[in-house]
Amino acid sequence: MTRRTPEADIQRAIIHTLRVVLPRDAIIHHSANEVGSGGKAARQRQAILTGMGVFPGFADLIVLTGGQVLFLEVKSPSGRLSPAQKAFRDMVKAQGFGWALVRSVEDALGALADHGITTRVQAMNPRRRACA
Repeated sequence: MTRRTPEADIQRAIIHTLRVVLPRDAIIHHSANEVGSGGKAARQRQAILTGMGVFPGFADLIVLTGGQVLFLEVKSPSGRLSPAQKAFRDMVKAQGFGWALVRSVEDALGALADHGITTRVQAMNPRRRACA
């Protein structure tokens, strides 16, 4: 039986879209910051990663483009932020960086627009955004 991973499916769709719409020199990075649930081996691996600099609650995606930084936390339609994710959000925003909770490709594109990040589509047709 295949396990459903709605957040992973959403994240893959967002990554694909961002690679198409963002400038070619944009950096889109996923920070794999959790080993997963499970026994002693998973807890030990998580402890090792934490010692190596994994930050609890770190956003799923980081977008670096045009001198801007935007953190995207990907959740399923019913997903909720953990306390560590809320703390990370608050710290990032307090430092003046962009952060957004996204549940779809449309949310991710909206977050780019909300944070003033121009896409290749907007750059090719600036009137389209003004008319929307």
